[in-house]
Amino acid sequence: MTTIELPCPAKINLFLNITGRRADGYHELQTVFQLLDYGDSLRLRHRDDAQLCLTTDLNGVASEDNLIMRAARQLQALKPEQRLGADISLIKRLPMGGGIGGGSSDAASTLLGLNALWDLKLSLAQLAEIGLKLGADVPVFVHGKTAWAEGIGEKLSPIQTPESWFLVLKPDCHVSTVEIFCHEQLTRHSSPIKIAAFLEGGNGNSCEPLVRKLYPKVDKALIWLNQFAPAKLTGTGACVFASFQDQATAEAVCAQRPSDINGFVARGVNTSPLHLALGIL
Repeated sequence: MTTIELPCPAKINLFLNITGRRADGYHELQTVFQLLDYGDSLRLRHRDDAQLCLTTDLNGVASEDNLIMRAARQLQALKPEQRLGADISLIKRLPMGGGIGGGSSDAASTLLGLNALWDLKLSLAQLAEIGLKLGADVPVFVHGKTAWAEGIGEKLSPIQTPESWFLVLKPDCHVSTVEIFCHEQLTRHSSPIKIAAFLEGGNGNSCEPLVRKLYPKVDKALIWLNQFAPAKLTGTGACVFASFQDQATAEAVCAQRPSDINGFVARGVNTSPLHLALGIL
């Protein structure tokens, strides 16, 4: 195998409960990562000269800071004697700064794709450990299951959710995750809940009140979407979403969205399209 093409699926947080703050500044949380059947696309081509070449530029992201390149270098460093390299290209569909995991998913697909392309034979657990160094959301994409998450998001328990259709909207703004998690008005001590309570309808997002206050365009999008179905913020935003019983209804609502808001419709899935593409069950 010299070339591989892989999906990089999005995620949404069906709820987000911040239960505390650790001494290192990270936040303890509870969430459900719902995987979607829509995302970026990654193409990897093997080369044997130890060169890593990313042919896709992302506005505002230096190559050395790109999670794709950082992930590739982590794996390359494991076998320096083999002079492993790759040409990497990305079709970017997911908005940056949207809270739907675009960069983390790209990194996870890079890890799994190069593990296969370079025949490294690393386990998902090993790849998830590497991914956690890149970002707290990377492990869920590595493991490839819709999951209940705790800790900083790395303690994962796969769960089955209804494969609903979701409309995801991206207001014309970029929400800084660092700003939200560092803000003095963020609710940090919500009471923990059990999985059963979530399944019975317990949900919310500890970040939503603050994000709505600081980013009027997010508030506007939530108000608009709430006309059609209960709307929620995913992660720290800026994306918001609502679930629908069928694709046609979600598409019809999407077609009515305000002109300054982008959006897409996707189906919630319990197994990642990435893993299906690689034959990982």
